[in-house]
Amino acid sequence: MSTEETIERVRQRAKKNFALGYNCSETVFEAVLSEINLGLPHEAMRLATGFGGGVGLYGGTCGAISGAVLAVSAAHGRAALPDGDVKEVARKSKEQFYGRPGLYRIFNQIPNRIAAKHGETLCRELTRKWQDDWLCREHALSCREIMIDAAGIAAELILADKDEIANKPFGTNVEGLVE
Repeated sequence: MSTEETIERVRQRAKKNFALGYNCSETVFEAVLSEINLGLPHEAMRLATGFGGGVGLYGGTCGAISGAVLAVSAAHGRAALPDGDVKEVARKSKEQFYGRPGLYRIFNQIPNRIAAKHGETLCRELTRKWQDDWLCREHALSCREIMIDAAGIAAELILADKDEIANKPFGTNVEGLVE
């Protein structure tokens, strides 16, 4: 199966998942977990549950983004700190996150791509117009589109060449980094 076909399978599974009753974060994480071998048991799904509705309906970072970050972390995240004394570990960690290649360059793409298409990354902003009619069809369809997009982005990042995506410039970020 080609990369493009796998990405499309992940997107379609996410579309189906939401209709089955998964929340936004679970929808994305389960789609990736089921269609791409991340080396995790299906029970890892539990990790995604609390991120729904921007963390327990708090309205913070969109749960679909969180589900995508969880999936991409399973593929590209750190399993342990680097070796060395305390100062060396801190220096190596900084390089792993910010350097070229750098892990934050991978994860930074997820919210930036969602924001570019949907205008926001916070659940409460993405869903503002449905606050009085939370369970309406229009709201569900809007969120489903974001979930499908997030699942596709996660699949793309997982299947891409890690060095290539870890060398991309930063998008919007709290430190104002651009390189």
